[in-house]
Amino acid sequence: MTAVVNDQIRSPEEPVEDVRVALTQDRVPVAEAIEWATVPHCGAVVTFTGTVRDHNDDLEGHRTGIVGIDYEAFDRHVEPRLRQIALAARDRWPALGRVALFHRVGPVPVTEASVLVVVSAPHRGEAFTAARFCIDVLKESVPVWKREYGGDGTSGWVATGNRIDDVSVAASRWRLARNPEPAA
Repeated sequence: MTAVVNDQIRSPEEPVEDVRVALTQDRVPVAEAIEWATVPHCGAVVTFTGTVRDHNDDLEGHRTGIVGIDYEAFDRHVEPRLRQIALAARDRWPALGRVALFHRVGPVPVTEASVLVVVSAPHRGEAFTAARFCIDVLKESVPVWKREYGGDGTSGWVATGNRIDDVSVAASRWRLARNPEPAA
């Protein structure tokens, strides 16, 4: 799978010095990612950390008493797609400093991080917008599913309502949702 960035074709596996992506069974390295993204030419580091909460409102209703989530992924597609998202963000906002995208798999207890987006940029506006782009496109294009576990021993898959799209499709939809084409 490849990404077109600034009219050049890049493989998502090609290392990019200012991009870090990972699918991990370990705790998400929040502090380390922020430290890595903090660079002299950037005055803003924006972080989104998605944590497991003790309740959920999804397409199937309101559930309480959640004690954890077990994340499963189509492993061989996750890191390439995370890299595509980071490269797409760097293409849209060329001044970005560094972009880190992490997602956890396996069991994650309440209050622990399951997903992390860290973006540095010279100014806060582009850092906030790029971070929002990354998490929104990640949710629509990265094949990760979650099964919630209740304190009473019950479990169930979470209905997200999101279909898994190609990164370029999700990125285009994101752009159109924020800048709709004028009506003819």
